Amino acid sequence: MERRIGRTVLSVHQGDITRLQVDAIVNAANTHLWMGGGVAGAIKRAGGVEIEREAVRLGPVAVGEAVATHAGRLPCRHVIHAATMGPDLVTSAEAIRNATRSSLRLADALGLTSLAFPLLGTGVGGFPPQEAARLMVAETVAYLQGGSSLAAIVFVGFTAEAAEALARAVEEA
Repeated sequence: MERRIGRTVLSVHQGDITRLQVDAIVNAANTHLWMGGGVAGAIKRAGGVEIEREAVRLGPVAVGEAVATHAGRLPCRHVIHAATMGPDLVTSAEAIRNATRSSLRLADALGLTSLAFPLLGTGVGGFPPQEAARLMVAETVAYLQGGSSLAAIVFVGFTAEAAEALARAVEEA
């Protein structure tokens, strides 16, 4: 599934986000930027604990904000940590929209051309995957209307269900 918005190609991939060769991957983070389970845990295991150490030094951040670190042993150059929940581990539609927009702004500020997003807020945050996909893709499409350095944005679903929700959202956006 691919869709072009201006000069940017949106696509969907099923699998492990830590293996993608893009400029940056997004981490579904908490405000303290600790990397426990889910996407954060996978990034820490694959890329190294030094990613978490650098992230924690940059925090805490507000829900909806994003910061970037190096990517350790990952094939990408950066990890963008997008805070979708606070210490209470609760997320919301607003947090997902803001974290998506903050990640896109930061990617542009870094001059990146490719970015991969997991479904934000659907793991520990417990947000419904279909709704998170719809919010993230809609926010991305709205952001791209203003222009961007990004040539490729990949939405990554670890499971078939997550990838299907993302594909539907990209198709309907």
